[in-house]
Amino acid sequence: MHDVLAPRGPDGEGLWFADDGRVALSHRRLSIIDLSEGGAQPMASADESLRITYNGEIYNYRELRDGLIADGVSFRSDSDTEVLLHLYARMGPEMVRALRGMFAFAIRDEEKGSLFLARDPYGIKPLYIADDGKTVSVASQVRALLAGGGIDTEPDAAGHAGFFLFGSVPEPHTLYRGIEALPAGCTVWIDEEGRAPVRRYFDISQELADAAAAPFDRDALHTALRDTVCHHLIADVEVGVFLSSGLDSATLVALASEQAAALRTVTLGFDAFRGTPDDEVPLAEQIAAQYGTAHETRRIDGETFREEADALFAAMDQPSIDGVNTYFVSKATKEAGLKVAISGLGGDELFGGYEDFIQIPKLVGMMRPFRGLPWLGRAFRTVSAPIAGMMTSPKAAGLIEYGTGYGDAFLLRRALFMPWELPRVMDPSVARDGLEMLDIRTRLCDTAASARSPRARLTALESSWYMRNQLLRDADWASMAHSLEIRVPLVDVALLRAAAPMINGPTPPTKADMASSPAHSLPDAVLHRRKTGFSVPVRDWLGTGKDKPVERGLRGWARTVYGQVWTGPDLMA
Repeated sequence: MHDVLAPRGPDGEGLWFADDGRVALSHRRLSIIDLSEGGAQPMASADESLRITYNGEIYNYRELRDGLIADGVSFRSDSDTEVLLHLYARMGPEMVRALRGMFAFAIRDEEKGSLFLARDPYGIKPLYIADDGKTVSVASQVRALLAGGGIDTEPDAAGHAGFFLFGSVPEPHTLYRGIEALPAGCTVWIDEEGRAPVRRYFDISQELADAAAAPFDRDALHTALRDTVCHHLIADVEVGVFLSSGLDSATLVALASEQAAALRTVTLGFDAFRGTPDDEVPLAEQIAAQYGTAHETRRIDGETFREEADALFAAMDQPSIDGVNTYFVSKATKEAGLKVAISGLGGDELFGGYEDFIQIPKLVGMMRPFRGLPWLGRAFRTVSAPIAGMMTSPKAAGLIEYGTGYGDAFLLRRALFMPWELPRVMDPSVARDGLEMLDIRTRLCDTAASARSPRARLTALESSWYMRNQLLRDADWASMAHSLEIRVPLVDVALLRAAAPMINGPTPPTKADMASSPAHSLPDAVLHRRKTGFSVPVRDWLGTGKDKPVERGLRGWARTVYGQVWTGPDLMA
C-alpha cells in the first residue's frame, strides 16, 4: 500500500508499527508547510500517546497554533500536522469543527486503543475504507487498498450503476464491494469493539438551510473572496495558478496578484483548438500580462494524449469521464517546477454559473401541473423512449416524469445515461440491483429538500454531487499523479458561510459579482466572454469524429474509461 502511494508524496516517507503489531501507519510526504524533518509523518505527540498520518492543508493552522500557544501548549515544529495532534488532545473528535482546509487523516490514540478518521467538509481530499470485520484498512486511493490484498473485489452494483448514471462513481460507493469512501464532512471512530457509525459534522444542504436570507452585500462578498485567496496562498513553497480564459481563474489570478509579490501562472492549450473560439490561450496570456504574472503556456495534441493514455488511466483510480484537462495541466505545472497550484474549481456551483441554474427552475415551473400525476410521466416515457433517442436526446422521454422536482430535474440534466437505459448499457441484473441500492431519486430529492430557494437547491445539488464526486475527485487523482497539490479557494467553508445568506436572499451573487472583486478590473474580453466551459478534444483524439453528437461521444468515452479502469468481470451489455 505504501509503495503504490509513492507519487502522492515523493519528498519523504515514513512507516510506524505499534509494538503489538495490530496497528500500522504509513505516509508519503509532499512537503509544502514546514519543509524540515520536523514536519515528517507519521508524527507522534511528545509523549507518543498520539500518532497521525495526514493528507492535505489546514489554512487556519497559524491562528489555531497561536491559540494553543496562548493556552500553554509547546510546539516542536512549524507544521500544521502538529496543530492537529494538539487539537485532538484538547478537543477530541470535535476538533474537526475548528479546521479550515482540505484534509483526510487518521489519528491513533494509544490510551483509548482507537483510530480516529476524518475527512474535510467538501470532500476535497479522499479517504477510502476496507473493513472485512477483522481488519480495517484505510488509504487515499482505492488502488492502494487493492494492493494490500484481502479485499472483497466483487463488483459493487451501486458503484457501477452510479458511474453510468453520472460519469463518476457517487460516494460512498466504489466499483468494489469491499471498499467504501468515508463521506465528505464525516468522521468515524474505530476501536477494539469495531467501527462505530459514521458521524456527519458538516452538510452543505444544511449549511444553506440554516443561513437566514439577507440582501446582497458586495463589500462582504469581496472581503470573503480576498480572505479565502489569502488563506490558500499560505505555503513554504511557491504557489502557482491554473489560468484559463474564464472568470473563475482570472478572478483568482487578479486577487492573488494583489497579495503575492510574484505570481506564476500556467495555461493548457490544445493544438486542435488553435485559432478557434475554444482556444483558451490568447485570452489567458492577455490576463497574465495585465497582472504581471510569470506565465507559461503548454499545448498538447492527440499524439501526446495517446502516449500518455495508459498512465492517465492507471492514475484515475475510479473511472471518470472528466479529468483529462486537469491531468495534463497538472503535468505541465509540475514540469514548470511548481508543487502547488490554485484552481478556479467551485465558482460555478457557488455563483450560479451553469446553465442548470436557469434551465432547471424553468423546467420545474413548466412541469408543475404534472407533479401529482406520476403515472402519466411513466407512461409518456415508456411510450416515447424507443423513438426519443433517434429523434432527439434520449432524455426527452423523461421530461414529464423527471421534470417536476429539482432533484429529478438535476438527474435529467446531469445524467450520462438515464435509469431506464442502464439495463441496455450494463448487465441488467447489476443495473437493477445498483439502482435499488443507490435510490438516487430519493437522495437527490433529500439534497434539495431543505434549501430555502431555487438557487440554494441547485448550489446544494451541484456541490454535493457533480462537484464532489467528479470535479474534486478528478482534481485529486489527476494532480497527485504528478505530485502536485491543487488548492480550491472557491471551495471553502468560510466563503460558503459568507455567501449563504446572500444565496438565500432576493438577489443572489453572480459570477459577475465575483469577477468585480479584484481592485484592478479584469479585461473586458474576459468579463463579457460567453461561458463555454473548458473543452477537451478527447473524442477527436479517439477518432469518433465531429459529425457525431456530443452525447454519443461522451457515452463512447464513458465506455472506454470504464473498460480501462475496471479490471473485474465484463459487466457492460
